[in-house]
Amino acid sequence: MEKKLPKKPGVYLFKAALNDIIYIGKATCLHSRVQSYFQNQGKDWKIDSLLAEHRSIEHIVTGTETEASLLEAHLIKMYQPKYNVLLKNGQPFVYIMFTDGALPTIALVRNKKKKGIYFGPFLQKRPARAVFNYLVTTFRLKLCNKKIEHGCLDYHIGTCAGNCRTDFDLEDYKIRLKLAINTLKKDHETFKNTLLENIKYYSNEQAYEKAQALHEYLLNLDTIFYTLELRFSPQKYAAQLSAATMPSLTAQGDELAKQVQHFLGLDKSVVTIDCFDISHFQSDSLVGSCIRFSYGMPDPHNFRHFKIKTLTEQNDYAALAEIVSRRYRNPENLPDLILIDGGKGQLHTIENIIKTTTVISLAKKEELLFCSRYPEGVHLDIQSSVGKLMIALRDYAHHFAIEYHRKKKRHLF
Repeated sequence: MEKKLPKKPGVYLFKAALNDIIYIGKATCLHSRVQSYFQNQGKDWKIDSLLAEHRSIEHIVTGTETEASLLEAHLIKMYQPKYNVLLKNGQPFVYIMFTDGALPTIALVRNKKKKGIYFGPFLQKRPARAVFNYLVTTFRLKLCNKKIEHGCLDYHIGTCAGNCRTDFDLEDYKIRLKLAINTLKKDHETFKNTLLENIKYYSNEQAYEKAQALHEYLLNLDTIFYTLELRFSPQKYAAQLSAATMPSLTAQGDELAKQVQHFLGLDKSVVTIDCFDISHFQSDSLVGSCIRFSYGMPDPHNFRHFKIKTLTEQNDYAALAEIVSRRYRNPENLPDLILIDGGKGQLHTIENIIKTTTVISLAKKEELLFCSRYPEGVHLDIQSSVGKLMIALRDYAHHFAIEYHRKKKRHLF
């Protein structure tokens, strides 16, 4: 299996028998990295356990190692694989942030929780911290909590911004803060050239320690400028991700459509299936998603996100009713089958809205499917192609809703 992987940077996914993603890793060379697991078999119980449980390995090729690192972190946060520990619960990124307010500040943060201007994310924390410190020192942006008429000691040695003084020049401080923002935002080459000129000057003056310090700053600036210019986006890998996370179906295309038809007892084969899901956090920020599979494969052009407009509190039934009604305002958009994430209650809610297309629901944990043929529910055979397809639809819609929910929550701060 590992011999089929390309000798390129990317992300690899170990998957268990039921298509669960159990481990996600990154590599500068996918072929060599995955091969190393099998070469080290018998030397580490964790590797042995992973290899014993896995049944397949998927991969996503990226342009660079840095992109692989960012995509790895994104996917671990999304899928929470059981064998991942380092990035599973923590925040792997850091950002350089400029806050709003009467007295704006610069800060190094792990999450985008507050309103402001953010640069990042940066996986390499040490260079990011070094550049942050450099900006604070260079543009004299450090704020203190003292109040001294003529300024604190740090002010007189040139590190404090001077907000401790009674005659603090706020406008001048804001100008310096804007210069720091512009340094990160656009004028990289000019700023680098200034550093190079200063390095040359200090070297000629035999101030080698100052020249060396500036050289280190230059290296750190190059590192974070590269990450900024990368403009990483998970959507760039949507097609590869769809292929990597899809189950290995024993039936394909027309055959799968007929199997779904037979399982549900329908009059025609099921080519297109839409699946709906609702995501919320502590009863607020309600959002919904609808994804479509055609012939058992994702059809991204027919994916939809929904911001719940008629509700401010959690009510999954009403939220589902809203997004289903909005999705099918045009009857031509109706698929062959609609799958709802939920149980009997959610099914009856949507059946009262949709009269011309079959609606089914799938309850989590028990994997119990409800429909007109199985009004009391039927346990899915999760080893069958139909079972794998239904679970893949439900999980795909869930992750699609969560991603939109997270994006929407970030914009609230």
